[in-house]
Amino acid sequence: MIKLYHGSTVAVRKPSLRPCRPNADFGKGFHTTSVMEQAARWAHIRQEREYAPRAVVSVYEFDESLLDNADWNIRRFTGADEPWLLFVTDCRKSRPHDFDIVQGPVANDKVFTTVNLFESGVLSAEAAILQLKAYKTYDQLSFHTPRVIGTLKFVKSFEV
Repeated sequence: MIKLYHGSTVAVRKPSLRPCRPNADFGKGFHTTSVMEQAARWAHIRQEREYAPRAVVSVYEFDESLLDNADWNIRRFTGADEPWLLFVTDCRKSRPHDFDIVQGPVANDKVFTTVNLFESGVLSAEAAILQLKAYKTYDQLSFHTPRVIGTLKFVKSFEV
């Protein structure tokens, strides 16, 4: 079992696709990370955007051996490379995909800026990838179908 974290403004005991944005980096899904500090940053960003009174991190257990489930359609990215960049760009344009789970780097502020420059045509894919290699990225594991979201076991939540 691994621990996964989700940053929000409320405790999320039962993850769902209903409130998820369709134009997130990996598309409409329930986004988690194995890095608690990254989830805390997400929670604070959401708190500021929504003028919410709290920033909350919810903790889950996930059986990572399920990532080898042949019945699941899983997309894995090992780094911020051209396939990742094109996938994130498509997802930000709300283009749907059919993956159950997407795993790979998440865009922090510097990465987010580089992706935006690529999307707007200021940077070529090659130039964007060169910049992306210089930035530290965090991991993300996003769940995109009810059957895989149901495998997350809520452990606790806490304010940050």
